[in-house]
Amino acid sequence: MPSTVHCNGKVHRIVCIPGDGIGVDITDAAIKVLTTLSKTLGGFEFDFTTLDWSSKNYVQRGWYMPPDGLAQLKRYDAIYFGAVGWPDVPDHISLWGLILPIRKTLNQYVNVRPTRILEGTKSPLADCKREDLDWMIIRENSEGEYSGQGGTSHEGSPHTIATEISIFTRAGTERIMRFAFDTARSRPRKKLTMVTKSNAQRHGMVLWDTIFYEVAKEYEDVEIDKMLVDAMTVRMVLNPKSLDTIVATNLHADILSDLAAALSGSIGIAPSSNLDPTRANPSMFEPIHGSAPDIAGKGIANPVGAFWSAAEMVRWVGEEKAADALMKAVENVTARGTKTKDLGGSEGTEGVTDAVCAEIETLFGSS
Repeated sequence: MPSTVHCNGKVHRIVCIPGDGIGVDITDAAIKVLTTLSKTLGGFEFDFTTLDWSSKNYVQRGWYMPPDGLAQLKRYDAIYFGAVGWPDVPDHISLWGLILPIRKTLNQYVNVRPTRILEGTKSPLADCKREDLDWMIIRENSEGEYSGQGGTSHEGSPHTIATEISIFTRAGTERIMRFAFDTARSRPRKKLTMVTKSNAQRHGMVLWDTIFYEVAKEYEDVEIDKMLVDAMTVRMVLNPKSLDTIVATNLHADILSDLAAALSGSIGIAPSSNLDPTRANPSMFEPIHGSAPDIAGKGIANPVGAFWSAAEMVRWVGEEKAADALMKAVENVTARGTKTKDLGGSEGTEGVTDAVCAEIETLFGSS
């Protein structure tokens, strides 16, 4: 059912898909924090609608989204997504039954994954300072290795053949490169690293490289370099301060951003944004940690990634000051040591959530 916070300001219509496991826990936490944020700052409000498109319901009824599900989503300003995946549903079914159709049909061709070491947290890299690790990973989100092209023949026999075809189009590659260059240009260091594997993948990834260098000619103020994906993992660990903005394919960026999250302290703090830069469709915001069935319902999930994702959503709908306020409150809380166990603390999901809400009220209650 819709739940609206009332004030005399702009209304942002947000549809929430908690999904599975800790996705439910962190979505509840995010709604609570966002409600506190809008009440405290004033001038805008959120109208939340929650859709129960979960794996539990899939098992009972045979579908994640109803036939008009994507049309329903188009009615909203943004989508807040928890997580999808549960042990009794094969991962390829949950992924292709829910999140990938949303990304593809709603033209969310950019996935943005910021990475930095938050106040009060530390990297597992012994000598890594906060200023050494501040990355923006730009992931191509619509084609590449997740195109869904291919097939299986002679299934169930000793001669089974399965093919998985990566799709690289000029249009799809050029638009993600331009977004990455624009992002790099907007950051202080104006530096962009392109990740590839064109030494082994000599068709699609060679086109990927070629278009990168073509687009680079239009951004002479941006410093560029190129890394093979395997060598990139080494560089991220041994020389993190040499990196700033990173652009990679659907699969490569998916893997590298998990490594980035771990290097920044925990996968539990990492956000992501699935963007339609044209704004013709709603964009979707989600933490990257997944549904974590092993800790679901225990009240110990780290909500920081959910809050950071929510802040990126708030920024996308035009409330930049509110987004900054939310992240300031989050980092004040982590700096004081109010953290979940994955960050070395002793609090649960509710404790961190309540602390962030209280910090918002303390910092901005008189505004």
